[in-house]
Amino acid sequence: MSLCPNVFSKRVTKLLVGIVVSSALWLTACNDSHMQTNPVVAETTDLSVFEGCYTVSSDEPAQIKVSQQEGSWVMQMKEPASAKRIWDNPEPLEMIENSEIPQFFSIDPDNVDAVIGRPDRVLVLAHVKPVYANIDPLLDSEYLSHIYRGANTIYRVECDEVNTDILANPHANIVIDNVNESI
Repeated sequence: MSLCPNVFSKRVTKLLVGIVVSSALWLTACNDSHMQTNPVVAETTDLSVFEGCYTVSSDEPAQIKVSQQEGSWVMQMKEPASAKRIWDNPEPLEMIENSEIPQFFSIDPDNVDAVIGRPDRVLVLAHVKPVYANIDPLLDSEYLSHIYRGANTIYRVECDEVNTDILANPHANIVIDNVNESI
């Protein structure tokens, strides 16, 4: 009589071992590195936030124009009045990865929506997330510019088609009186 339960116990044990092994093989097959997985699609950056005109002071005429021409992003600088045209020839712009932000700006890349710049990186523009621009007391605009080696906020202004003499000395007519004359 003791033989029957022992045979039954061996069969159940083999059955359980078989189930565990087949389950392990099945789980291993599900994690097979040879299986094709859907590629992770990178989130596309909306560069349209840059379309428009910019200046270094909110009460000045536009100096830089960013637009999309023939499917590519370009920038143009305002020409002096003597040039007989308003904007210079378009220069190409390209999207810049957020990982490059620390090279140009002292802002956490997580607080930036998009970055665009010239291929030579002489001009780089960044759009700061509006929520962050509202809470950072050092920012009074959602746009940052890095021109050559300096960074500053810039202002998005209305584009205009009026020549201005941007090469003129804005301080030429300023007279500074000696403050000690009254003593």
